[in-house]
Amino acid sequence: MHTTSMKMQRTEYIGRLPAAIAVTGSPDSELARRVYPEPPHPYRTPFSRDAARVLHARAFRRLAGKTQVFMRLPAEGLSDHFRSRLTHTLEVAQIARTVAGALGLNVKLVETLALAHDIGHPPFGHAGEKALDSALRAHQLRFDHNLHALRIVTWFEERYPAFRGLNLTLAVREGIVKHSRDYSVGDYPELAEYSLALFPPLEAQLIDVADEIGYLTADLDDGIDSGILELDQVREALPPFRSIHDDVAAAYPEAKPKLVVYEALRRMLNGLVTDLIEEIGARVIVLGATTLDEIRRAPRRLVGLGPEMEEARRGIKDFLYANFYNSPEQQQVHAHAEEVIGGIFQYLMAEPALMPEDHQAQVSTEGLARTVADYIAGMTDSYIVQLWERIGTR
Repeated sequence: MHTTSMKMQRTEYIGRLPAAIAVTGSPDSELARRVYPEPPHPYRTPFSRDAARVLHARAFRRLAGKTQVFMRLPAEGLSDHFRSRLTHTLEVAQIARTVAGALGLNVKLVETLALAHDIGHPPFGHAGEKALDSALRAHQLRFDHNLHALRIVTWFEERYPAFRGLNLTLAVREGIVKHSRDYSVGDYPELAEYSLALFPPLEAQLIDVADEIGYLTADLDDGIDSGILELDQVREALPPFRSIHDDVAAAYPEAKPKLVVYEALRRMLNGLVTDLIEEIGARVIVLGATTLDEIRRAPRRLVGLGPEMEEARRGIKDFLYANFYNSPEQQQVHAHAEEVIGGIFQYLMAEPALMPEDHQAQVSTEGLARTVADYIAGMTDSYIVQLWERIGTR
């Protein structure tokens, strides 16, 4: 793919979508409904209030201490320059707001969903999630970070005397559940209130693609900075990046090599976001949708990249899985993460009294295995390592 393929190509859609497609911020709308009714705020929309509630949540703050992708073993330390789950979340929020603003969608709803999209992740990134899911399977349970995020915002967060949880709007709770996958009522009857037969609004759908765009470009950056990925290796495997990198190097022959890489990644990110905006608009036009209900009842989700950019996205993702996420260096730390989480899970199953009292209190309703998983999922990387070290001395 030539460099120009990373720039604006299509002209099917340039502009904002019909206003009725966006989720309204009116306190009277169904999607702005809360479980516990609250009076309207004099100058903030319901979704503005939701964004603030997520931002001030303890679970959100803990993202600063959770791995995004890049980890090192404890003895090696971790550079402050690599992305945490929190910095990744902020980058996704920036991308998502840009797309929503260009299309005329509800920017505050999009921001809230972006801020909340990863709060259900356990420590140690995806390796931690895999380990926690494996531990729960032995008890006929599963770990799903979307559903755990819903539990966080509806139950675990305690900040208000009038209700348990954050009392977020229906649109935000539905988006937390459905932004990246679809659930069936038959398999998840407890989620029936979230209109499982309908697709989520565009504001929720775009979070998943913004997430991928964010982490793929960021992980190339962290991978090269860490030394796990070599620049020549990336150029050889990813022709779209090579073309952009060549253009930047020609335009800035005196620039430091790392600045050429940063500029190439910035341009690639911009190209992906531009394509996403155009493709969403084009798909809505082809469908002929003019209302939110038509978006929710469409034959398929309407958020995605065009064919050429989708091919580029897939190429980047495949390359990162083969050479970064599953590299020998990362496999070693993944094994460490699985050992720590699996070991602590079994230890707490045998010694539940070591959990805080509020977690012990939920054993009677949630069961011991789910309670232990909930406790572990809330830990930061540093906390769980310290706990592992304490356990090892017992």
